[in-house]
Amino acid sequence: MTEIASSGQLRAGLARWVLVLVPGINLLGFLSASVSLSGPNNPWFVSLIKPGIYPPSLVFPLVWTALYVIMGVALAIVVSARSAPGRGAAITLFAAHLVLNLAWSPVFFGLHRIALALGIIIAMAVSLVAVIALFWRVRPVAAGLMVPYLAWVLFASVLNYQFLVLNPDADGQDAPAAVHIQL
Repeated sequence: MTEIASSGQLRAGLARWVLVLVPGINLLGFLSASVSLSGPNNPWFVSLIKPGIYPPSLVFPLVWTALYVIMGVALAIVVSARSAPGRGAAITLFAAHLVLNLAWSPVFFGLHRIALALGIIIAMAVSLVAVIALFWRVRPVAAGLMVPYLAWVLFASVLNYQFLVLNPDADGQDAPAAVHIQL
């Protein structure tokens, strides 16, 4: 036997990672949205002036669910590339990026900190470009899967900025006193 693992075994390994990572990332996204004090339905958000490019609210859970699936598949491809150079760095940076992703919703919707959320989403975009570059070194297809996510993060960054411009007095307004953050 000259192979370490057959192609069938490699596919099975990838499938196992997909079955763990896709639901796991979606669960984390759901939990992040849940701790954000009712997300787009909270009275603070409802009272904000919405940018002209703001899509219908139904778009957001659909898009985020699809993106979390894509992210999970891309990560599974990288994780299952066991001997690929740069795999560890790619996984580590993805994890750091995911922390930023999961922090945005509670900061924006829960703390009502539009400016701080803008800083987080800019850091998300920058770290995501780096994740894509590292994923490319491990498995180009995984990097390609992350491109729609980058497009959405860039769009969301513009939305976040427009919310700040249109609602400067709402930044930090009525934030829960126990978790109010000063910049």
